[in-house]
Amino acid sequence: MKILLKYILPVVLLLFLQSCSRADENEDVFTQEEISAIELTVVDELSGASSTYTYIANSAFQPAILLQDGRSYLVSVAFRNGAEDITDEIIDERDEHFLIFGFTDTDITLTRLDDDLRTDGKRLGVKSRWQVNNTVTGSTPKLNLALIHDAADVSEDQMGTAWGSVTGGETDAVAVFSITD
Repeated sequence: MKILLKYILPVVLLLFLQSCSRADENEDVFTQEEISAIELTVVDELSGASSTYTYIANSAFQPAILLQDGRSYLVSVAFRNGAEDITDEIIDERDEHFLIFGFTDTDITLTRLDDDLRTDGKRLGVKSRWQVNNTVTGSTPKLNLALIHDAADVSEDQMGTAWGSVTGGETDAVAVFSITD
């Protein structure tokens, strides 16, 4: 009996420890630390002028997006992990991701323009059109942009001052941009 325990116990412990391995974790989960920067490329539809605004993760600095009343802008979002552009990976996993555009103290109508739809028929939001009705409507106009992972349900509709909402899920990354005219 002692010999049996001597050999079986280590094998059972080894199997138990192996089952607790992190190797089975899904590699597509992008944490705030892995997304080091979020870039917005904003193109004025009338003039064609393009500007890029980069938010560095966990930074106190908020890039100021320059917009004009009555203008329409094509906006694309890019995600970076250091120098590596991971936007395509997020687009490939669009069923697991969703962007929420939270505008405050500004009046902007957002339309999602992504080429590829999620399986629920919704658009991720990496391409959008912003119709600027009024750039500044309060003292601190800004955009809080959130990338949500694994939401149970998503909506592209406007909810209060945010374009898009989710049920469940986790926040993979948040970027804050100030807005100015």
